[in-house]
Amino acid sequence: MEESLIKRLEAAVTRLEGGGGGVTLSRGGDFSSGANVAAASDPSILAYDDLISQCVGRIITAAEKIGGPVLDVTKIVAEAFAAQKELLVRIKQTQKPDMAGLAGFLKPLNDVTMKADAMTQGKRNDYFNHLKAASDSLSALAWIAFTGKDCGMSMPIAHVEESWQMAEFYSNKVLVEYRNKDADHVEWAKALKELYLPGLRDYVKSHYALGPVWNASGKPVSAPAKGPPGGAPAPPPAPSASLFSSESSKPSSSSNQKQGMSAVFQQLSSGSVTSGLKKVTDDMKTKNRADRSGAVSAIEKETRTTTKPAVSKTGPAKMELQMGRKWAVENQIGKKDLVISECDSKQSVYVFGCKDSVLQIQGKVNNITIDKCTKMGVVFTDVVAAFEIVNCTNVEVQCQGSAPTVSVDNTTGCQLYLNKDSLETAITTAKSSEINVMVPGASPDGDWVEHALPQQYNHMFTEGKFETTPVSHSGA
Repeated sequence: MEESLIKRLEAAVTRLEGGGGGVTLSRGGDFSSGANVAAASDPSILAYDDLISQCVGRIITAAEKIGGPVLDVTKIVAEAFAAQKELLVRIKQTQKPDMAGLAGFLKPLNDVTMKADAMTQGKRNDYFNHLKAASDSLSALAWIAFTGKDCGMSMPIAHVEESWQMAEFYSNKVLVEYRNKDADHVEWAKALKELYLPGLRDYVKSHYALGPVWNASGKPVSAPAKGPPGGAPAPPPAPSASLFSSESSKPSSSSNQKQGMSAVFQQLSSGSVTSGLKKVTDDMKTKNRADRSGAVSAIEKETRTTTKPAVSKTGPAKMELQMGRKWAVENQIGKKDLVISECDSKQSVYVFGCKDSVLQIQGKVNNITIDKCTKMGVVFTDVVAAFEIVNCTNVEVQCQGSAPTVSVDNTTGCQLYLNKDSLETAITTAKSSEINVMVPGASPDGDWVEHALPQQYNHMFTEGKFETTPVSHSGA
Protein backbone atom coordinates (compact mmCIF):
# COMPACT_ATOMS: atom_id res chain seq x y z
CA MET A 1 0.00 0.00 0.00
CA GLU A 2 2.82 2.37 0.96
CA GLU A 3 4.62 1.76 -2.35
CA SER A 4 1.52 2.70 -4.34
CA LEU A 5 1.13 5.94 -2.37
CA ILE A 6 4.75 6.88 -2.96
CA LYS A 7 4.43 6.17 -6.69
CA ARG A 8 1.32 8.32 -6.80
CA LEU A 9 3.14 11.21 -5.16
CA GLU A 10 6.12 10.86 -7.52
CA ALA A 11 3.75 10.93 -10.51
CA ALA A 12 2.14 14.15 -9.28
CA VAL A 13 5.53 15.79 -8.75
CA THR A 14 6.65 14.72 -12.22
CA ARG A 15 3.53 16.30 -13.74
CA LEU A 16 4.26 19.60 -12.03
CA GLU A 17 7.92 19.65 -13.00
CA GLY A 18 7.41 18.44 -16.53
CA GLY A 19 4.07 19.83 -17.68
CA GLY A 20 3.07 22.40 -15.10
CA GLY A 21 4.13 25.48 -17.06
CA GLY A 22 7.61 25.69 -15.63
CA VAL A 23 6.54 25.26 -12.01
CA THR A 24 8.88 23.14 -9.89
CA LEU A 25 8.03 21.51 -6.60
CA SER A 26 11.04 20.76 -4.44
CA ARG A 27 11.01 17.52 -2.53
CA GLY A 28 13.45 18.51 0.17
CA GLY A 29 12.99 20.82 3.12
CA ASP A 30 14.37 21.05 6.60
CA PHE A 31 13.44 17.46 7.45
CA SER A 32 14.72 13.99 6.63
CA SER A 33 13.63 12.39 3.39
CA GLY A 34 11.88 9.60 5.30
CA ALA A 35 9.78 12.07 7.26
CA ASN A 36 8.92 13.94 4.07
CA VAL A 37 7.78 10.75 2.35
CA ALA A 38 5.63 9.76 5.32
CA ALA A 39 3.99 13.20 5.50
CA ALA A 40 3.58 13.39 1.73
CA SER A 41 1.78 10.03 1.80
CA ASP A 42 -0.95 11.44 4.03
CA PRO A 43 -4.42 11.31 2.40
CA SER A 44 -4.82 15.08 2.73
CA ILE A 45 -1.59 15.67 0.79
CA LEU A 46 -2.54 13.17 -1.89
CA ALA A 47 -5.90 14.92 -2.23
CA TYR A 48 -4.05 18.21 -2.69
CA ASP A 49 -2.01 16.54 -5.46
CA ASP A 50 -5.28 15.66 -7.16
CA LEU A 51 -6.44 19.28 -6.83
CA ILE A 52 -3.23 20.48 -8.49
CA SER A 53 -3.34 17.85 -11.21
CA GLN A 54 -6.97 18.41 -12.15
CA CYS A 55 -7.86 22.04 -11.45
CA VAL A 56 -4.47 23.73 -11.79
CA GLY A 57 -3.69 21.56 -14.81
CA ARG A 58 -6.91 22.71 -16.48
CA ILE A 59 -6.18 26.42 -16.07
CA ILE A 60 -2.58 25.94 -17.26
CA THR A 61 -3.89 24.23 -20.41
CA ALA A 62 -6.28 27.13 -21.07
CA ALA A 63 -3.55 29.71 -20.45
CA GLU A 64 -1.14 28.03 -22.87
CA LYS A 65 -3.66 28.66 -25.67
CA ILE A 66 -3.69 32.38 -24.81
CA GLY A 67 0.00 32.89 -23.99
CA GLY A 68 1.60 36.19 -23.02
CA PRO A 69 0.93 37.75 -19.60
CA VAL A 70 -2.03 35.42 -19.01
CA LEU A 71 0.24 32.39 -19.20
CA ASP A 72 2.84 34.11 -17.01
CA VAL A 73 0.40 34.91 -14.21
CA THR A 74 -1.17 31.44 -14.46
CA LYS A 75 2.26 29.88 -13.94
CA ILE A 76 2.53 31.95 -10.76
CA VAL A 77 -0.85 30.60 -9.61
CA ALA A 78 0.43 27.05 -10.16
CA GLU A 79 3.65 27.92 -8.35
CA ALA A 80 1.66 29.26 -5.38
CA PHE A 81 -0.36 26.04 -5.08
CA ALA A 82 2.85 24.01 -5.27
CA ALA A 83 4.37 26.18 -2.52
CA GLN A 84 1.31 25.66 -0.32
CA LYS A 85 1.55 21.91 -0.83
CA GLU A 86 5.09 21.95 0.54
CA LEU A 87 3.93 23.95 3.55
CA LEU A 88 1.15 21.45 4.24
CA VAL A 89 3.75 18.67 4.23
CA ARG A 90 5.94 20.63 6.67
CA ILE A 91 2.99 21.42 8.97
CA LYS A 92 2.58 17.70 9.63
CA GLN A 93 6.13 17.65 11.02
CA THR A 94 6.23 21.04 12.78
CA GLN A 95 5.06 22.44 16.09
CA LYS A 96 2.56 25.30 15.99
CA PRO A 97 4.58 28.55 15.91
CA ASP A 98 3.80 31.97 17.34
CA MET A 99 2.70 34.78 15.00
CA ALA A 100 6.24 35.88 14.21
CA GLY A 101 7.26 32.31 13.51
CA LEU A 102 4.18 31.77 11.36
CA ALA A 103 5.06 34.77 9.19
CA GLY A 104 8.52 33.33 8.56
CA PHE A 105 7.11 29.85 7.95
CA LEU A 106 4.69 31.16 5.31
CA LYS A 107 7.25 33.41 3.60
CA PRO A 108 7.80 31.07 0.58
CA LEU A 109 4.09 31.25 -0.25
CA ASN A 110 3.98 34.97 0.37
CA ASP A 111 6.90 35.56 -2.00
CA VAL A 112 5.00 33.85 -4.81
CA THR A 113 1.76 35.78 -4.22
CA MET A 114 3.64 39.08 -4.28
CA LYS A 115 5.03 38.18 -7.73
CA ALA A 116 1.47 37.98 -9.02
CA ASP A 117 0.57 41.28 -7.34
CA ALA A 118 3.58 42.96 -8.98
CA MET A 119 2.20 42.04 -12.43
CA THR A 120 -0.89 44.21 -11.78
CA GLN A 121 1.09 47.34 -10.93
CA GLY A 122 1.87 50.17 -13.35
CA LYS A 123 0.11 51.01 -16.56
CA ARG A 124 -2.76 48.71 -17.44
CA ASN A 125 -2.51 46.44 -20.49
CA ASP A 126 -5.13 44.53 -22.46
CA TYR A 127 -4.96 41.62 -20.00
CA PHE A 128 -5.32 43.62 -16.79
CA ASN A 129 -8.56 41.87 -15.81
CA HIS A 130 -6.90 38.46 -16.20
CA LEU A 131 -3.92 39.55 -14.10
CA LYS A 132 -6.08 41.12 -11.41
CA ALA A 133 -8.40 38.12 -11.16
CA ALA A 134 -5.47 35.71 -10.80
CA SER A 135 -3.59 37.93 -8.33
CA ASP A 136 -6.60 38.63 -6.10
CA SER A 137 -7.59 34.96 -6.11
CA LEU A 138 -4.32 33.96 -4.43
CA SER A 139 -5.43 35.62 -1.20
CA ALA A 140 -7.61 32.50 -0.76
CA LEU A 141 -4.43 30.54 0.02
CA ALA A 142 -4.09 32.55 3.23
CA TRP A 143 -6.52 30.08 4.84
CA ILE A 144 -3.38 28.21 5.90
CA ALA A 145 -2.61 31.09 8.32
CA PHE A 146 -5.74 30.34 10.39
CA THR A 147 -4.69 29.58 13.97
CA GLY A 148 -8.00 29.65 15.82
CA LYS A 149 -11.24 31.55 16.28
CA ASP A 150 -9.43 34.39 18.06
CA CYS A 151 -6.87 35.03 15.30
CA GLY A 152 -9.11 37.58 13.56
CA MET A 153 -9.56 35.61 10.32
CA SER A 154 -12.68 33.95 8.99
CA MET A 155 -12.86 30.18 9.22
CA PRO A 156 -10.85 28.53 6.41
CA ILE A 157 -13.87 27.61 4.27
CA ALA A 158 -15.40 31.06 4.61
CA HIS A 159 -12.02 32.70 3.91
CA VAL A 160 -11.69 30.86 0.59
CA GLU A 161 -15.19 31.90 -0.45
CA GLU A 162 -14.71 35.55 0.59
CA SER A 163 -11.36 35.79 -1.19
CA TRP A 164 -12.81 34.49 -4.43
CA GLN A 165 -15.58 37.10 -4.28
CA MET A 166 -12.89 39.80 -4.53
CA ALA A 167 -11.36 38.14 -7.58
CA GLU A 168 -14.69 37.36 -9.25
CA PHE A 169 -15.30 41.04 -10.05
CA TYR A 170 -12.43 40.94 -12.55
CA SER A 171 -13.09 37.37 -13.66
CA ASN A 172 -16.61 38.40 -14.69
CA LYS A 173 -15.12 41.23 -16.74
CA VAL A 174 -13.12 38.65 -18.69
CA LEU A 175 -16.28 36.63 -19.31
CA VAL A 176 -18.22 39.68 -20.50
CA GLU A 177 -15.44 40.87 -22.80
CA TYR A 178 -14.72 37.50 -24.45
CA ARG A 179 -18.06 35.72 -24.21
CA ASN A 180 -18.77 36.00 -27.93
CA LYS A 181 -15.22 36.64 -29.07
CA ASP A 182 -12.73 34.04 -27.83
CA ALA A 183 -13.64 30.73 -26.16
CA ASP A 184 -10.10 30.25 -24.79
CA HIS A 185 -10.42 33.28 -22.51
CA VAL A 186 -13.86 32.12 -21.35
CA GLU A 187 -12.44 28.67 -20.55
CA TRP A 188 -9.58 30.29 -18.61
CA ALA A 189 -11.97 32.37 -16.47
CA LYS A 190 -14.19 29.36 -15.76
CA ALA A 191 -11.20 27.20 -14.88
CA LEU A 192 -9.89 29.87 -12.50
CA LYS A 193 -13.21 29.98 -10.64
CA GLU A 194 -13.52 26.20 -10.42
CA LEU A 195 -10.01 26.02 -8.99
CA TYR A 196 -11.34 27.81 -5.90
CA LEU A 197 -15.08 27.10 -6.02
CA PRO A 198 -15.57 24.23 -5.63
CA GLY A 199 -11.92 23.03 -5.89
CA LEU A 200 -9.99 24.58 -3.00
CA ARG A 201 -13.11 25.19 -0.92
CA ASP A 202 -14.15 21.53 -0.98
CA TYR A 203 -10.59 20.43 -0.27
CA VAL A 204 -10.37 22.66 2.82
CA LYS A 205 -13.84 21.54 3.90
CA SER A 206 -12.82 17.88 3.72
CA HIS A 207 -9.39 18.08 5.36
CA TYR A 208 -8.86 21.42 7.18
CA ALA A 209 -12.28 22.81 8.10
CA LEU A 210 -10.89 23.98 11.46
CA GLY A 211 -7.51 25.05 10.13
CA PRO A 212 -4.10 23.36 9.76
CA VAL A 213 -3.29 20.59 12.25
CA TRP A 214 0.24 21.10 13.58
CA ASN A 215 2.38 18.33 15.05
CA ALA A 216 2.66 18.85 18.82
CA SER A 217 5.67 16.50 18.97
CA GLY A 218 7.31 17.85 15.82
CA LYS A 219 10.24 20.19 15.36
CA PRO A 220 9.93 23.90 16.14
CA VAL A 221 9.72 26.33 13.24
CA SER A 222 13.17 27.44 12.19
CA ALA A 223 14.21 30.65 10.46
CA PRO A 224 13.15 30.89 6.81
CA ALA A 225 15.56 29.16 4.47
CA LYS A 226 17.77 31.42 2.39
CA GLY A 227 16.89 29.57 -0.76
CA PRO A 228 15.03 26.52 -2.06
CA PRO A 229 16.55 23.07 -1.46
CA GLY A 230 18.85 21.61 -4.07
CA GLY A 231 21.03 24.66 -4.60
CA ALA A 232 18.46 26.66 -6.57
CA PRO A 233 18.88 30.45 -6.45
CA ALA A 234 16.99 32.24 -3.69
CA PRO A 235 13.80 34.09 -4.69
CA PRO A 236 13.89 37.89 -4.86
CA PRO A 237 13.04 39.68 -1.60
CA ALA A 238 9.36 40.40 -1.12
CA PRO A 239 8.03 43.97 -1.04
CA SER A 240 7.51 45.59 2.33
CA ALA A 241 3.77 44.90 2.34
CA SER A 242 3.36 41.17 2.97
CA LEU A 243 0.31 38.96 2.79
CA PHE A 244 1.33 37.10 5.93
CA SER A 245 3.72 39.58 7.58
CA SER A 246 3.51 39.85 11.35
CA GLU A 247 5.22 43.23 11.46
CA SER A 248 3.88 46.63 10.56
CA SER A 249 5.12 47.82 7.18
CA LYS A 250 6.53 51.28 6.70
CA PRO A 251 4.60 53.71 4.49
CA SER A 252 5.66 53.70 0.86
CA SER A 253 4.73 55.47 -2.34
CA SER A 254 2.60 52.49 -3.36
CA SER A 255 -0.27 52.83 -0.93
CA ASN A 256 -2.33 50.10 -2.54
CA GLN A 257 -0.10 47.19 -1.51
CA LYS A 258 -1.81 44.47 0.53
CA GLN A 259 -1.44 43.91 4.25
CA GLY A 260 -2.02 40.50 5.74
CA MET A 261 -5.05 39.96 7.93
CA SER A 262 -2.91 38.21 10.49
CA ALA A 263 -0.66 41.27 10.72
CA VAL A 264 -3.59 43.62 11.24
CA PHE A 265 -5.17 41.59 13.99
CA GLN A 266 -1.87 40.96 15.71
CA GLN A 267 -1.27 44.71 15.88
CA LEU A 268 -4.78 45.26 17.25
CA SER A 269 -4.35 42.60 19.92
CA SER A 270 -0.95 43.94 20.97
CA GLY A 271 -2.19 47.54 21.12
CA SER A 272 0.50 48.84 18.76
CA VAL A 273 -2.09 50.36 16.46
CA THR A 274 -4.03 52.25 19.12
CA SER A 275 -1.22 53.07 21.55
CA GLY A 276 -0.46 56.44 19.95
CA LEU A 277 -4.04 57.69 19.73
CA LYS A 278 -5.28 60.54 21.89
CA LYS A 279 -8.33 60.16 24.09
CA VAL A 280 -11.39 62.11 22.94
CA THR A 281 -12.88 64.10 25.80
CA ASP A 282 -16.51 65.30 25.98
CA ASP A 283 -15.66 68.86 25.03
CA MET A 284 -13.94 67.63 21.86
CA LYS A 285 -17.01 65.79 20.55
CA THR A 286 -18.84 67.45 17.65
CA LYS A 287 -22.22 67.43 19.37
CA ASN A 288 -20.80 69.49 22.27
CA ARG A 289 -18.88 72.03 20.17
CA ALA A 290 -20.47 75.41 19.48
CA ASP A 291 -18.28 76.06 16.45
CA ARG A 292 -19.51 72.98 14.56
CA SER A 293 -22.85 71.98 13.09
CA GLY A 294 -24.07 68.90 11.31
CA ALA A 295 -24.09 70.60 7.89
CA VAL A 296 -21.19 70.19 5.51
CA SER A 297 -20.32 73.43 3.76
CA ALA A 298 -19.65 73.60 0.04
CA ILE A 299 -16.08 74.77 0.70
CA GLU A 300 -15.42 71.82 3.00
CA LYS A 301 -16.91 69.39 0.48
CA GLU A 302 -14.72 70.81 -2.27
CA THR A 303 -11.66 70.49 -0.04
CA ARG A 304 -12.41 66.84 0.64
CA THR A 305 -12.91 66.16 -3.04
CA THR A 306 -9.68 67.75 -4.14
CA THR A 307 -7.32 66.56 -1.41
CA LYS A 308 -6.68 63.29 -3.20
CA PRO A 309 -5.23 63.90 -6.64
CA ALA A 310 -6.51 61.46 -9.21
CA VAL A 311 -4.11 62.34 -12.02
CA SER A 312 -0.44 61.50 -12.11
CA LYS A 313 1.03 62.73 -15.36
CA THR A 314 3.49 60.06 -16.41
CA GLY A 315 4.22 61.08 -19.98
CA PRO A 316 3.42 63.36 -22.90
CA ALA A 317 -0.08 63.92 -24.24
CA LYS A 318 -1.08 61.18 -26.65
CA MET A 319 -4.02 60.39 -28.91
CA GLU A 320 -3.26 57.65 -31.42
CA LEU A 321 -4.39 54.29 -32.81
CA GLN A 322 -1.99 51.55 -31.74
CA MET A 323 -1.52 48.51 -33.97
CA GLY A 324 -4.89 49.13 -35.57
CA ARG A 325 -6.68 47.83 -32.46
CA LYS A 326 -6.49 50.27 -29.57
CA TRP A 327 -7.08 54.02 -29.37
CA ALA A 328 -4.84 55.46 -26.64
CA VAL A 329 -5.87 58.86 -25.24
CA GLU A 330 -3.42 59.80 -22.49
CA ASN A 331 -2.46 62.81 -20.38
CA GLN A 332 -4.79 65.28 -22.12
CA ILE A 333 -5.21 68.39 -19.95
CA GLY A 334 -7.90 71.02 -20.62
CA LYS A 335 -8.80 69.70 -24.10
CA LYS A 336 -12.53 70.07 -24.77
CA ASP A 337 -12.49 69.11 -28.46
CA LEU A 338 -11.06 65.57 -28.53
CA VAL A 339 -12.79 63.50 -31.22
CA ILE A 340 -12.35 59.90 -32.43
CA SER A 341 -14.31 59.60 -35.65
CA GLU A 342 -12.65 56.75 -37.56
CA CYS A 343 -13.26 53.64 -35.48
CA ASP A 344 -14.89 50.23 -35.82
CA SER A 345 -16.36 47.51 -33.60
CA LYS A 346 -13.05 45.60 -33.31
CA GLN A 347 -11.21 48.51 -31.73
CA SER A 348 -11.04 49.55 -28.08
CA VAL A 349 -10.54 52.99 -26.50
CA TYR A 350 -8.33 53.49 -23.43
CA VAL A 351 -8.37 56.91 -21.74
CA PHE A 352 -5.68 57.40 -19.10
CA GLY A 353 -4.55 60.29 -16.90
CA CYS A 354 -6.70 62.99 -18.51
CA LYS A 355 -8.03 66.04 -16.69
CA ASP A 356 -10.64 68.71 -17.44
CA SER A 357 -11.22 67.38 -20.97
CA VAL A 358 -14.05 66.13 -23.19
CA LEU A 359 -13.79 63.19 -25.63
CA GLN A 360 -16.33 62.30 -28.33
CA ILE A 361 -16.29 58.79 -29.82
CA GLN A 362 -18.28 58.74 -33.05
CA GLY A 363 -19.09 55.18 -34.04
CA LYS A 364 -19.27 51.70 -32.54
CA VAL A 365 -16.23 50.32 -30.66
CA ASN A 366 -15.63 47.09 -28.76
CA ASN A 367 -15.07 48.60 -25.32
CA ILE A 368 -14.09 51.87 -23.63
CA THR A 369 -12.05 52.28 -20.44
CA ILE A 370 -11.48 55.50 -18.46
CA ASP A 371 -8.63 55.14 -15.99
CA LYS A 372 -7.31 57.67 -13.44
CA CYS A 373 -9.07 60.70 -14.93
CA THR A 374 -10.44 63.83 -13.22
CA LYS A 375 -13.26 66.09 -14.44
CA MET A 376 -13.45 64.08 -17.65
CA GLY A 377 -16.41 63.98 -20.02
CA VAL A 378 -16.98 61.19 -22.57
CA VAL A 379 -19.72 61.07 -25.19
CA PHE A 380 -19.98 57.80 -27.13
CA THR A 381 -22.38 56.11 -29.51
CA ASP A 382 -22.22 52.32 -29.09
CA VAL A 383 -20.01 49.76 -27.34
CA VAL A 384 -20.11 46.03 -28.04
CA ALA A 385 -18.78 44.76 -24.70
CA ALA A 386 -18.54 47.24 -21.83
CA PHE A 387 -17.81 50.79 -20.73
CA GLU A 388 -15.48 50.87 -17.70
CA ILE A 389 -14.70 53.70 -15.28
CA VAL A 390 -11.79 52.97 -12.91
CA ASN A 391 -9.98 55.13 -10.32
CA CYS A 392 -11.64 58.36 -11.46
CA THR A 393 -12.98 61.54 -9.84
CA ASN A 394 -15.90 63.63 -11.16
CA VAL A 395 -16.60 62.13 -14.60
CA GLU A 396 -19.60 62.53 -16.87
CA VAL A 397 -20.51 59.90 -19.44
CA GLN A 398 -23.25 60.12 -22.07
CA CYS A 399 -24.41 57.11 -24.07
CA GLN A 400 -26.12 58.07 -27.35
CA GLY A 401 -26.64 54.48 -28.51
CA SER A 402 -26.38 51.22 -26.58
CA ALA A 403 -24.01 49.67 -24.03
CA PRO A 404 -24.59 46.17 -22.58
CA THR A 405 -22.55 46.87 -19.45
CA VAL A 406 -21.24 49.90 -17.57
CA SER A 407 -18.90 49.21 -14.64
CA VAL A 408 -17.74 51.81 -12.12
CA ASP A 409 -14.83 50.82 -9.85
CA ASN A 410 -13.09 52.89 -7.16
CA THR A 411 -14.58 56.15 -8.41
CA THR A 412 -15.90 59.24 -6.64
CA GLY A 413 -18.50 61.26 -8.54
CA CYS A 414 -19.96 59.85 -11.76
CA GLN A 415 -22.86 61.28 -13.80
CA LEU A 416 -24.14 58.77 -16.34
CA TYR A 417 -26.63 59.79 -19.07
CA LEU A 418 -28.57 56.98 -20.77
CA ASN A 419 -30.83 57.43 -23.78
CA LYS A 420 -33.97 55.45 -24.50
CA ASP A 421 -31.99 52.73 -26.35
CA SER A 422 -29.66 52.06 -23.41
CA LEU A 423 -32.12 51.78 -20.53
CA GLU A 424 -31.45 48.03 -20.26
CA THR A 425 -27.75 48.61 -19.59
CA ALA A 426 -26.40 46.57 -16.65
CA ILE A 427 -24.57 48.91 -14.26
CA THR A 428 -22.00 47.40 -11.86
CA THR A 429 -20.41 49.47 -9.08
CA ALA A 430 -17.68 48.66 -6.57
CA LYS A 431 -15.95 50.86 -3.99
CA SER A 432 -17.58 53.95 -5.55
CA SER A 433 -19.69 56.86 -4.30
CA GLU A 434 -21.85 59.69 -5.65
CA ILE A 435 -23.06 57.72 -8.68
CA ASN A 436 -26.07 59.30 -10.43
CA VAL A 437 -27.86 58.05 -13.54
CA MET A 438 -29.92 60.36 -15.74
CA VAL A 439 -32.67 58.84 -17.90
CA PRO A 440 -35.14 60.48 -20.32
CA GLY A 441 -38.50 61.63 -18.98
CA ALA A 442 -41.80 59.96 -19.77
CA SER A 443 -42.58 62.36 -22.65
CA PRO A 444 -40.24 63.21 -25.56
CA ASP A 445 -40.03 66.80 -24.38
CA GLY A 446 -39.83 65.94 -20.69
CA ASP A 447 -36.90 66.74 -18.43
CA TRP A 448 -34.22 64.20 -17.58
CA VAL A 449 -34.91 62.18 -14.42
CA GLU A 450 -32.05 61.66 -12.00
CA HIS A 451 -31.58 58.40 -10.05
CA ALA A 452 -28.92 58.05 -7.35
CA LEU A 453 -27.41 54.56 -7.11
CA PRO A 454 -27.14 53.35 -3.49
CA GLN A 455 -23.73 53.07 -1.88
CA GLN A 456 -24.90 51.80 1.50
CA TYR A 457 -26.55 48.43 2.17
CA ASN A 458 -28.26 46.54 4.96
CA HIS A 459 -27.31 42.89 5.47
CA MET A 460 -29.78 40.78 7.48
CA PHE A 461 -29.32 37.11 8.34
CA THR A 462 -32.66 35.48 7.55
CA GLU A 463 -33.54 31.79 7.17
CA GLY A 464 -29.96 30.62 7.05
CA LYS A 465 -28.58 33.21 4.65
CA PHE A 466 -27.85 36.93 4.38
CA GLU A 467 -30.28 39.16 2.52
CA THR A 468 -28.89 42.44 1.23
CA THR A 469 -31.01 45.51 0.55
CA PRO A 470 -29.98 49.07 -0.31
CA VAL A 471 -30.34 51.75 2.33
CA SER A 472 -32.98 54.34 1.45
CA HIS A 473 -32.66 57.89 2.76
CA SER A 474 -35.35 60.47 3.33
CA GLY A 475 -35.18 63.96 4.69
CA ALA A 476 -36.58 67.42 4.46
